[in-house]
Amino acid sequence: MKKIGILGGVFNPVHTAHLIAAEEVREQLQLDKILFIPSANPPHKDSDELIDAEKRLKMVTLAVSGNKHFEVSDIEITTQGNAKSYTIDTLTALKEKYGNEHVKFCLIIGMDQLIELHTWKDPEKLFTLSEVVVINRPGYSAQEIQNDFSKKVTFVTVPNLEISSSHIRRRVKENKSIKYLVPEAVEKFITENNLYKQRL
Repeated sequence: MKKIGILGGVFNPVHTAHLIAAEEVREQLQLDKILFIPSANPPHKDSDELIDAEKRLKMVTLAVSGNKHFEVSDIEITTQGNAKSYTIDTLTALKEKYGNEHVKFCLIIGMDQLIELHTWKDPEKLFTLSEVVVINRPGYSAQEIQNDFSKKVTFVTVPNLEISSSHIRRRVKENKSIKYLVPEAVEKFITENNLYKQRL
């Protein structure tokens, strides 16, 4: 059976902590690959802060290019357009896409997302389509999360790097260095396209 990790997100921009966490989960759970899926129009994010989906997709593609176990999917961007991107719809579409293959999906979310999982669309159904894998986030503790979903997930510990996309965007706006916070190719793309200069 092929085991595929699903890591969705805004990736605005993708950064080093995303990549390190994904590699750690892949190795610990012995996944065949990690599929990075940039969101088109996520329901829990303010779309005013988002840059164009195609640019975010390009940055993720640049970021993962050096890892043969990492792959990028544009499934949300090409199929959902301006509609809200719901994880359950994406998982359903992936099930159909890999229909004839014997595949197990592992949906990777953060501890902060586990706390909010009850607000997601059809959260119970996520567990019928995938193994839900929760990674630690700075400031969150698994012991503090006592909801119905916490008993059904698989916890994986990854390096607790305090790197966030919002922090990177702020540094760009303030003309500060983002070297080593993002892959070199992503840093170059941000500079060449003058991204995040007008946004926080």
